[in-house]
Parts: sequence; C-alpha cells; structure tokens
Amino acid sequence: MRDITYPPIILTAKTLFRVLGQRFEMTGTEHVPKTGGVLLAYNHIGYVDFVYGGLAANPSGRLVRFMAKREIFDNRFGGPLMRSLHHIQVDRGEGLASYHTALDYLKNGEAVGIFPEATISRAMELKEFKSGAVRIAAAAGVPLVPVILWGTQRMMTKDHPRDFSRGKTIAIRVGQPLHPTGDDPVAETAELHRVMSSMLDETIRTYPEAEQPPGSWWLPARYGGSAPTLEEAAALDAAEKRDRAARRAAKRAAKDS
Repeated sequence: MRDITYPPIILTAKTLFRVLGQRFEMTGTEHVPKTGGVLLAYNHIGYVDFVYGGLAANPSGRLVRFMAKREIFDNRFGGPLMRSLHHIQVDRGEGLASYHTALDYLKNGEAVGIFPEATISRAMELKEFKSGAVRIAAAAGVPLVPVILWGTQRMMTKDHPRDFSRGKTIAIRVGQPLHPTGDDPVAETAELHRVMSSMLDETIRTYPEAEQPPGSWWLPARYGGSAPTLEEAAALDAAEKRDRAARRAAKRAAKDS
C-alpha cells in the first residue's frame, strides 16, 4: 500500500508533541509484530485517540489503518485526509463493507486499529464492547493486540473544552497478543474487555499523581475523579442519541416543506 501522506503527518505530529512539551510513558510496544497482519484494539476516551493510537505501533515500524465512523469521511477536509491515510470507513447502519475491508487489509499484512466501544466513553472507563474486534481477528487469522491510552482525554473529548496546554503526560500501554478463534465471540469479547480493564486500572494507578488530583473531571469516579459513572454516562449517551435523531428529523421536515 503506497503511503505519501502518512509519513509527513507522523513527523508533523511528533513535532507538535514536542512543542506541547508532552511526556510519553510507553510500555509493551514490543508486542506489536513487525510484520504481518495485526488488529490493535484501543479504548476510546477522546477525539485525538487516532493521533496518539498510532504511536503504539510506531516502534515496530507499522502504520495503523483505523476503522472510523463515516461522518469523518463525509467531512470535506477530514474525508480526503482519512482516505489518503488508507483508514477504513465504518457505516454504523451497514457495517459489512467495513468488515470485509478490514479483513482484506489484515490478510494483506496491514496493521488495523479498532475501537471495540465504538464511541467515546464519558465515564473514562471501558463501556460494553462490540464483538467486531474478535470476529475480525479470528476471520483474518491475525493476533489481536490490546492497547490502552490515557491522558488523551485531557486535550479533547466530549462535554469539555479543548485544552492543548503544555506538559501533559500521555500513557500508552500495549498488552500481549490475544488469538481469538471465533468459536465463542461473546466469551472472547468478554476476555478482551477483562484484559483491557486490568490494563486500564494499572495505567491509571501508575499515571503521575500530580496530573490527576482527586476530583479531576478526566478521572473515573471510582478513582476519586468527577467523571460520570458508567450508568450516568449511558444516560448522557442516550440523550445525545435522541437529540441527534431529533435534529435529523427536523432537517428532513424542513427539506420536505
């Protein structure tokens, strides 16, 4: 796969990281194989997870093709960029095309990134996982590598203003590969969730204390932060979904009138 845009984008991003004075705590990156198809499963806590998620595979010399929602590809600026990076468009109403595209990429030896939660977690904890990650990895016969990001939510996430002030720590923790068979996708998805929950717990506990004092909005409630609980976040997600549906209906009604 020919990459003209990706290398300069990475160089630009790394320059911005230095300008922002960001510190990186990266562990387990050796678990990303240097060659062959691999599916990386990420937690999803902020809008810049795509930017930082690729760093998990950078030490192995890999470029990650992320599965991302169609709305990004529909944007007149974001769409051309996403296509130039060979990311994979996901239509939530019809996911079969993206499933087959991901399989083709993996069988051709690419590294693909997926967010099993599908959407950003307002709770900063792992939401329920979709089974797509284990199904895709099993069908392609590739390892499934769990990855935890932490600190990215402090820059840009739902319900909070952007904050690109200097000096933030970004933690990236890569776990040992899993090898789903597809025989029991529900059980294998539960195991992926369990593994990533344990990794997230360790990442939060080892993150610099000075950067996540008690009451921090980016810290889960059970760690002393003020982020909504998973239940509260689910209610906020449902309200957001209803609002989007109402806006779409109003737009259609205005067109028809």
